[in-house]
Amino acid sequence: MVQSVLGSLILGYRPLWSRARKLAGVQLYVQNEAATVVDAAHLLRTLQELWSSTSPPLLLSAQTRQLLCTLLEEAPRGAPWIEVRGDWLSDTAIWSRVKAAHQRGLKLVWRGDVGRLPEPEVARCFDNSLLTLRPEDAVAALQKPSARPGTPAPATRTASPVLAGQMYENVASRALMEHCLDQQNALALAGWPVEDVLYGQRHQAPQPSHAVILRLMKAIDAEQSLETFEEIMGEDPLLAYRFMVYTNSAALGLRTGIDSLRRGLVMMGYGSLKRWLSDQLPHASTDLNLRPVREAMVIRAQLVAHLLDAGVENDLRREIYLCGLLSQLDEIMGEPLGGILRRIPLSERIYDATVLGSGPYASGLQMACALESDDASAIRKLCEAYEMDLEEVNRALLRVLADLEVDRAAG
Repeated sequence: MVQSVLGSLILGYRPLWSRARKLAGVQLYVQNEAATVVDAAHLLRTLQELWSSTSPPLLLSAQTRQLLCTLLEEAPRGAPWIEVRGDWLSDTAIWSRVKAAHQRGLKLVWRGDVGRLPEPEVARCFDNSLLTLRPEDAVAALQKPSARPGTPAPATRTASPVLAGQMYENVASRALMEHCLDQQNALALAGWPVEDVLYGQRHQAPQPSHAVILRLMKAIDAEQSLETFEEIMGEDPLLAYRFMVYTNSAALGLRTGIDSLRRGLVMMGYGSLKRWLSDQLPHASTDLNLRPVREAMVIRAQLVAHLLDAGVENDLRREIYLCGLLSQLDEIMGEPLGGILRRIPLSERIYDATVLGSGPYASGLQMACALESDDASAIRKLCEAYEMDLEEVNRALLRVLADLEVDRAAG
């Protein structure tokens, strides 16, 4: 049996978020072992087989020079975008392959510091950039009048260091994120300033998404299936948690504890569910900056569910998904996760994995967290510690990413 290329790579990912705060694409980190020569053509065929017309566009980020050279040599026209680090272009082997790849029609992305942009001859080979702002650039951008809504622009205005139409990474503040996306029309942000966005909400009671609640109410009106209700509710960790708190409250007076969304939906009934949702709607959050926070949590939940294959056991699969979905509630609610989860009668397996880092779900949850970065050593160590097959881990990740939906026409 021929070994799959996915068994010789370590993958990770980072979402790319658009101005609309929607998923615009995915940066896929690709790491190969030092002594391993990767069949890049096989990797690209594998991605093509998994991806559909609604899957997110990919930006391939090779973590070694050898792998980058192989991708530049073998990728055909129409392949995913390929990132090239600016400081690697001093390597003549890489530079010659970049020129040849550009001539073949490959889409290349220059990655580096906004203060060290490439010379015109080099820049012509690239279709876009993934840029990092230096601290002084961030300060200059945030001091501009255009960064403060309502302030009239002076007659002589210094151009922002943020270039329109490019992608940016390592943006840690909400204000800088809004400047990049809303005022300077950046194409996308790699990653999201989650900590600062949630810090800005610290004086307000956290609320579930207005859009998700409204969509669920419309699904009830349309008499859609219970599976659809569960799927929509599972797109907002805070809504799912509040629903479980309510179904286990004295107000409903149920004799048995509700330990899953599915059971709560069955016990509550459509009429009661819609009334409860109507009560949530006036206070629900309309802050679009929270959408990437929620969607990233949903991706983690999906990853945990794929990594810990429950087979035909639907109840077990739902429990595993819930484990991933609720694992970051402490960040949203600003209190210890253990206390949050103890308010509802969840399986001890969920508590053990999310709070204690132990039990049968710990491996999937820890791996899902590790895959959210380019730290190949952490992924390798988890594979060894939990005896997880690297090919299966990579395949689970790619399936989850391929199933994410992006409206390319709107983008």
